[in-house]
Amino acid sequence: MNTNKINELFGNRGDRKILSLYFCAGATDKDDTAKVILTMQKRGIDMIEVGIPFSDPLADGPIIQTAATKALKNGMSLKLLFSQLKEIKDEVMIPLVMMGYLNPILHYGIEDFCKSCKESGVSGVIIPDLPFADYLETFKPVADKYGQRCIMLISPETSEERIRMIDEHTDGFVYMVSSASTTGSKDKFDEQTLEYFRNINSMSLHNPRMIGFGISNAQTLNAAFDNAAGAIIGSKFVSLLEECNGNPDEALDKLFERIKE
Repeated sequence: MNTNKINELFGNRGDRKILSLYFCAGATDKDDTAKVILTMQKRGIDMIEVGIPFSDPLADGPIIQTAATKALKNGMSLKLLFSQLKEIKDEVMIPLVMMGYLNPILHYGIEDFCKSCKESGVSGVIIPDLPFADYLETFKPVADKYGQRCIMLISPETSEERIRMIDEHTDGFVYMVSSASTTGSKDKFDEQTLEYFRNINSMSLHNPRMIGFGISNAQTLNAAFDNAAGAIIGSKFVSLLEECNGNPDEALDKLFERIKE
């Protein structure tokens, strides 16, 4: 496989921990995508998950569900999102990962979707409801053709056998969901969650791991940094972006304040 920005990021990080942020495209305004991405890049965010709004986001808590509903009302669509990303692709140096559900992607067409990802400067995709067998059989060959890394999720309920299978058949990073619940903020991780992190650490997986779901302050961020290559913040940033009327600089100021020691 050709290297892409995700592989380069993890390959060149040394001991530095990676911070990735998620936002739902079009939630504050359908024309805000470029502004949010370029501001995040300028402020030192390492990787960005660009959320594709969908009417029934099963893995997401109320904050991201509300953002998705607003984005759809604002007129955001996959076609529009790709055109916005295409306009800024030469300015974006960090990895962009599209995160969305299978239904809109199937509607768009898997081949067209992966091709549009490549043409728009996207490095990978996360599809929480894509069954692993379908990924191997149908999605992976097309994603590989267009240089896209397909990131799979694991949770405390995922068996060791499945985790090893995911690790063997994916490239980029493994997304460790911190709990079996939906997305949302937590003040701290309990001992059971920390034990899960330690168990995954002891498996010596080939792929680097990123921990997401529930990270919203210094305590949860540091726990993720201690147990993985980095952390993904979603709901907290989405809520701050809404609170700051779509101003990404202000939202990042507040986020950085929250995750400081």
